[in-house]
Amino acid sequence: MSNMTIATGRRSRWGLFIAPVLLLILAIAWSGFWFYAASQAEVAADAWRAQEAKSGRIYDCAKRSIAGFPFRFEVQCSGASVALVSQNASKTPFTAKLDNILVLAQVYDPKHVIAEFSAPATLTDSVTQNTFVVNWSNGRSSVVGLPAIPERASIVFDDPSIVRLDGSVQVPLARAKQIELHGRIADGSPADHPVIETVLQIAQGSIQGVHPLLAEPFEADTRAKITGLSDLTPKPWPQRFRDIQAAGGHIEIVQSRIQQGEMIAVAAGTLGLSANGRLDGELQMTVAGLERVIPALGIEKMLEEGVPQATLDRVAPGVKSKDLNNLFGALDRAVPGLGKVIKQNANAGVAAGINSIGTESTLEGKKARSFPLKFVDGAVLLGPVQVGQIPPLY
Repeated sequence: MSNMTIATGRRSRWGLFIAPVLLLILAIAWSGFWFYAASQAEVAADAWRAQEAKSGRIYDCAKRSIAGFPFRFEVQCSGASVALVSQNASKTPFTAKLDNILVLAQVYDPKHVIAEFSAPATLTDSVTQNTFVVNWSNGRSSVVGLPAIPERASIVFDDPSIVRLDGSVQVPLARAKQIELHGRIADGSPADHPVIETVLQIAQGSIQGVHPLLAEPFEADTRAKITGLSDLTPKPWPQRFRDIQAAGGHIEIVQSRIQQGEMIAVAAGTLGLSANGRLDGELQMTVAGLERVIPALGIEKMLEEGVPQATLDRVAPGVKSKDLNNLFGALDRAVPGLGKVIKQNANAGVAAGINSIGTESTLEGKKARSFPLKFVDGAVLLGPVQVGQIPPLY
C-alpha cells in the first residue's frame, strides 16, 4: 500500500513540471520565430527601398532599429529622408527630411502596417531653391497589403500647416484642422488594371498668400475614381500619367463638396488627359451663395487700381490692360462719374454673367445655380471665359 502511495506521489510531482516545461519550450520557439521574423522584416524593408529607388524615390534612415517583442514589430527610423531623383539621375529636384517614423505591425497580422510620423518635416525644392516646413500635431497612416503592393491605405494629419522659409522669416502658406486621404482598389488587382477609389477630406482648411477668399476657412470632401492604370508597380508619376493617357483612362470626380461660410459648391464629372498631359473634360457644378463670394473677389477694387495684364490674360485673353484702363478714363471724361459707376457695378455684372451661363437650381435647401466647368487642354473655362490654367502633369 505504501509503495503505491509513493509511486502516485512521484507521478503527481512530475505532472507539476510538465506545464512549465512546455511553456518554456513554447517561449523559446516563439522567441526564435520573432527574431527570425524581425530579420525578415529588415530584409523586406531593404527590398522595398530598392524597388522604390528604381522609381526615383530614395528612402533612407540615419538610424534604424526593431523592437516590440513579443507580440508586435516596431521599426524605428530616426533621421528619415526621402529624395526624388530625376529620370536621368543627374539631379535631385526634391528632398524631404523627417525627425522620426515609427512603423508598427502585429505578429498575427503583419500585412496591416500602422505608421506614426514625428513633426516637423523639411521640404527642399532644388529647382526653385525654396524650402518649406510642414508641421502637425499628430500624423499617422494605415496600410493593408504590405509587404506586397498595398490594397488600401489611409493617411491622416491633425493641425497640419505649411510655411515657406524666406531667410529667417516663416511665410504661412496653408493650414487645416485635419486632412485625411484614403485610397483602395475598387476593381481589378494590383497587378492587373486596378481601379483606384480615393477620398480627400479637409476640415477648416485655408490657403494664404494667393487670394483673401482662399484664406477664409473651408471644408472639402472629394471622392474620385482613377482608371487606366496597368498595374501598381512603383514608377515615376509622370510615367504613370502617360500610361493613363495612352490607355484612355480618366479621373472621375464621383462627388466633390466645398463649403465656405454660406457658400456651398458641389461638382461631379470626368477628367481625362490630352496628348500634352493637360486636363481635358467637364465638371457639372452647382453653387449656392455665389453672390456672397463675388464681392470677395475684389473686382471693383481691381478696376479702381488698374487691371494687371496677367489677370486679363487669364480671364479675358486678347484684352490689353492699358486699353481697358483708358476706356474707364474716356468714359469719365465723356460723362463724369460714368467710369466710376461701371467699376462699382462690376461685381453685379460678373454675377449676372454667371447667372446667364447657368440655370436655376436648389442645393441643400438653398437657391443655387448650376453650370458647366470645362477643362480644355489645361485651360479652365467658365462658359466662354477662361478663369485659370493648369500646368501639364507630364
